[in-house]
Amino acid sequence: MAHVEHRESVPVLTFPRQTIVSLLVFAACWEGMSHLAPLLGIPPFAIPSLLRISKSILTITPIDIVVTLARVIAALIASFIFGLVLAMAMYRSETLDQYLHPMIRILMAVPVVSWILFAVLWFPGVEFRIGFVLVVVCGPVFLVDTLDAMRNVPRELRHMMQSFRPTTVQFFLKLMLPAIVPTIFTSWKVNISLAIRVVTIAELVGAVTGIGHQLSVAQELFSVADVFAWTIVLVALLFLLEALVARVEHRLLRWRS
Repeated sequence: MAHVEHRESVPVLTFPRQTIVSLLVFAACWEGMSHLAPLLGIPPFAIPSLLRISKSILTITPIDIVVTLARVIAALIASFIFGLVLAMAMYRSETLDQYLHPMIRILMAVPVVSWILFAVLWFPGVEFRIGFVLVVVCGPVFLVDTLDAMRNVPRELRHMMQSFRPTTVQFFLKLMLPAIVPTIFTSWKVNISLAIRVVTIAELVGAVTGIGHQLSVAQELFSVADVFAWTIVLVALLFLLEALVARVEHRLLRWRS
């Protein structure tokens, strides 16, 4: 009998029917408001038509999208490495954890706007400013999520692993890392959304490229259509990155299904 190999389908970015209907209803309401605005004394530029927004989307420069995307990805990778390494160190050293944990909580309590102002006052380079803000905001999230996941690994598994007298590297690679992979992916999904919002605000201050800079230009020109167009791009980037993470998650965690 011939062996038939069944391959699992990898989930792709799909939209439920309810989501599509909601978007269509919103689009119809927006279009209706754009036509009613002049009758209500509202300036036409305040609520642009969908046609005007579509024209703005067609004028978008890909370089700004690429720059923002590169900043987000680079900062997320740096934040993840920083959070993972520090979480492992705090897990192994209770003393280090007692000293650093309060500081991490303080960092997470500082508003993003404050970090941006600090970066402007402290650093001369725009790219370093944006990278600093992203890492200092996203890094603690990775750290706390990873550390909590390590502490939630069953004690029996930890004792069993320690009975084999593993090295620190073996302990984390053989037990901890596989156990916390689901939490890591959840943390990535949260931080992607956070990074998209933070990088936009950071680019508003001093950057000459990127989506945040283009939003600042649109604001100066009172172009609501351009603001709307760039906002749509940001949402699309968020969905794209989340779909990519979900695809990798599905491949690595196929054993759960």
